[in-house]
Amino acid sequence: MIIEPAIDLKDGRVVRLKKGEFDTVHQVADDPLAVAKEFAAAGAKVIHMVDLDGARQGVRVNGDIVRRVAQESGLQVEMGGGIRTMADLEAVDAMGVWRMVIGSAAVEHPEFVREAVERYGERIAVGVDAKDGEVKTAGWEKGSGLHYLDFARSMEQLGVKTLVFTDIDTDGMLSGPSFDSLQKLQSAVSCQIVASGGVHVLEDIVKLEEMGLYGAIIGKAYYAGTIDLAAAVRVGGSQANP
Repeated sequence: MIIEPAIDLKDGRVVRLKKGEFDTVHQVADDPLAVAKEFAAAGAKVIHMVDLDGARQGVRVNGDIVRRVAQESGLQVEMGGGIRTMADLEAVDAMGVWRMVIGSAAVEHPEFVREAVERYGERIAVGVDAKDGEVKTAGWEKGSGLHYLDFARSMEQLGVKTLVFTDIDTDGMLSGPSFDSLQKLQSAVSCQIVASGGVHVLEDIVKLEEMGLYGAIIGKAYYAGTIDLAAAVRVGGSQANP
């Protein structure tokens, strides 16, 4: 299982949120590149980065940071946040990002996902962000009326191979992943599933690995010191470049 430590960027800072709520934002580190190098030293091969400015405002102010991480950390960058057009994909690709995560735009403009997959293939992932089973958009602030399993199936039909699933109620809460929702998603589609949100302790990683998930994102637990990244990598097993 691929272990993906996370950096969320806002105004050039490494921050964390609770349940994606922007009024809970707080800085957790000073230097994004230094943090990324710590991840690499612990054995990680992939870093999950979120451009919060892009997600909420469509303003890409963190591009230089992402580019430096891609070029200098030794990690493959998986990135989401505000990717809404082919021009956005081209800009993120130019930063050196390996896998590009489409979020709200996948709900609102599925034809964009089809075009993206045709051009970039397996480098395209889709974020499935759900609260009480409903997919949320616009930085998790807007309801879509879509059930997450139905949405996931529709993305699979468009050729998407990787889904990043977040149960919003667990994000940043150190309460454990939503194992039941993840199990249902695994049964509904054949896509690679990356679990995001709620990972708290090493036992969470053990359980996700036993479930056969493709990947797990570690965010707040790293910064809060409740999980040892190197140990999580060992549990995940081979981190060979996907």
